[in-house]
Amino acid sequence: MALAEQAKRVADEFGFGPDAVNKAVKEFIREMDEGLLQEGTELSQIPTYVTAVPNGTEKGLYMAVDLGGTNFRVCSIQLHGNTTFSLTQNKVAIPKELMVAKTSQELFSFLAKQIETFLKTHHEEHYTGFLRRRNTIGSTQEEEIFNLGFTFSFPVNQIGINKGLLMRWTKGFDIADAVGKDVCALLQTEIDALGLPVRVAALVNDTVGTLMARSYTSPGKTGTLLGAIFGTGTNGAYVEKLDKVTKLTKSKNSGDYDKSTGEMIVNTEWGSFDNSLRTLPNTPYDKELDEKSVNPGIQMFEKRVSGMFLGEILRLAIVGLLKDPTFPLFRDENSAQNDVHSTTQIHDNSPLYKQWGLDTSFLSICAGDTSPGHRMIRQTLDKDYGVSAVSAEDAEAVRAIAAAVGRRAARLAAVAIAGIVINTGRLDSAKGTATTEQKEGINPPRGDVELSEDDVIDIGVDGSLVEFYPNFEDHIREALREIESIGEKGEKRIRIGIAKDGSGVGAALIALVAGKLGLSVSPKPGIIWPETRVHIAWAA
Repeated sequence: MALAEQAKRVADEFGFGPDAVNKAVKEFIREMDEGLLQEGTELSQIPTYVTAVPNGTEKGLYMAVDLGGTNFRVCSIQLHGNTTFSLTQNKVAIPKELMVAKTSQELFSFLAKQIETFLKTHHEEHYTGFLRRRNTIGSTQEEEIFNLGFTFSFPVNQIGINKGLLMRWTKGFDIADAVGKDVCALLQTEIDALGLPVRVAALVNDTVGTLMARSYTSPGKTGTLLGAIFGTGTNGAYVEKLDKVTKLTKSKNSGDYDKSTGEMIVNTEWGSFDNSLRTLPNTPYDKELDEKSVNPGIQMFEKRVSGMFLGEILRLAIVGLLKDPTFPLFRDENSAQNDVHSTTQIHDNSPLYKQWGLDTSFLSICAGDTSPGHRMIRQTLDKDYGVSAVSAEDAEAVRAIAAAVGRRAARLAAVAIAGIVINTGRLDSAKGTATTEQKEGINPPRGDVELSEDDVIDIGVDGSLVEFYPNFEDHIREALREIESIGEKGEKRIRIGIAKDGSGVGAALIALVAGKLGLSVSPKPGIIWPETRVHIAWAA
């Protein structure tokens, strides 16, 4: 069998056709509804206590901080009220000793000091004026307080828009006395100790932030339905009808939330969709990846879709072929069989033989290489992966398999998007997402919109796959057209746009909504700030 035919046989193992897509969509909808009813389900469906999205007319100056790993970022975001914003930021590395500090106070006081440094550096006039009035008059004005969105990328049990109990540390952090405590209160305590004009208004998930950032910057009047990340990991957050979130509305232990919009943003945590493998494809390469992963049996959707895993799936497929003596990949009986007239060799220490040795960016190179004889693929295999004298036929075989892995990921992504579009009823209704203000009469207009605005279903996406993998959106749209409840007509109504910086701009917008919708937020345990229905910041 010729190499091209054998490569096609392997590529076909990654097929995920229309019937499989439709079956998976039905399962996604079933798991969505199950997760809204109860805890402990495959789709977590976490209520975020955020009940409206921005519409692009909001103004003011807000703050955001992002503790996502080994760095801490502090931002201020000036919203201009015309879908645009200006961002100022500082980033600092977390000292390793603080990642394993004896007390949470050591870490959170360090974070508060970075906020103080940021205010002194970038907002000195306001900060010193606030201190002067507080020291001479003894009180300050509500308008002088920054609302801050806190992106905290560790597992938390969120019990309010600005309340979340740390479940466990990850990413090298290990501070035992913080577990079970409200991380917003820990930060607020240290902010108050420094006398800073800052209120921790919202605890933020970066996927929810992606939804908010897109809704602020998107063209037209319609609020964004879904924010999705397709990068190193994958997740989605969407706007759900409040009365469907019964595990929240019927719970006696839920925190306070605004009920006036009738909606709630839900964090799906869809990386764990179909962990039971009722409908997800499961090739031998998927099985091997899962068995050798640090978390076998969970995040099964993410392991087929996200950038962290696609390179490894391709690597396992290639290694499997190299072990098959009947498969002529990277093999020449003599140099005359190779178009570069040199015998192909794989170095013994090639990353292809090591777990996680093949970076997912290689799939993007394969998809985008239209050069004669696939020169870019061959050069990358030589330079980065220790495979010398790769033939054009070898490169084409690798390209075909890589394309199949990437296309399957995009078609799986379409399953999640379609499930949310269908289950929220947006295809059947012209009603858009609730926003912080009514969208009618927005002036200036929010960009050019080809469809009638009432027909648009807006989706914000972020991540390396949607940004850098060629034709990823095209593959998503191809699958959407094949889904029974969407079809060509429905697919045309779905507008997909890039949303950047959910942990910065998105976090600031959630802080805005926390104030704008009149939610009580506590800077200190036992102290409730007055409710207000105007955003608490100062305008430029």
